[in-house]
Amino acid sequence: MVTAKTAKTTKKIQPVHEEDAFVVTKEGLLALQEELETLRTSRRRQVAERLKEAISYGDLSENSEYEEAKNEQAFVEGRIIELEEMIKSARVVDTAGHSKQVVEIGTKVKIRDVKKKADLDLMIVGSTESDPFTGRISNEAPLGAALIGSKVGDVVTVTMKAGKTDYEILKLA
Repeated sequence: MVTAKTAKTTKKIQPVHEEDAFVVTKEGLLALQEELETLRTSRRRQVAERLKEAISYGDLSENSEYEEAKNEQAFVEGRIIELEEMIKSARVVDTAGHSKQVVEIGTKVKIRDVKKKADLDLMIVGSTESDPFTGRISNEAPLGAALIGSKVGDVVTVTMKAGKTDYEILKLA
């Protein structure tokens, strides 16, 4: 649980967990669908070719290429099942309907670390889309959870292992 203190209120935030709801932006859903299609078509064929080649080497009991190909096949098939389930249970967030008044999943937000005076440009996304190195923060991460529901001018306090940090919300897009 994350405690977020805004300029006006303090709120307790329960992050949305994937077992409760799988949230994803339209772009994130498209990326999942593209990955699934790639796995189903070209990647399956590649693995089948590797298996066929490894089998042609003979004695499978000491054939490391065969073992590697079987392991890759298991990974690909497992990922296909996982993606199918994710896509089937996805709740797509329509960013076009956002008010731009409060932070929601799919919102681009500019924040400032109050202490360091450093600005960050972020986008709040579902957990499977998160990539902190490109500024895509999960709604389940402490910072993402604290920002959800906040407005421009609010200051949220995020408590993490490294301590507490205050962030001011500067702009929403």
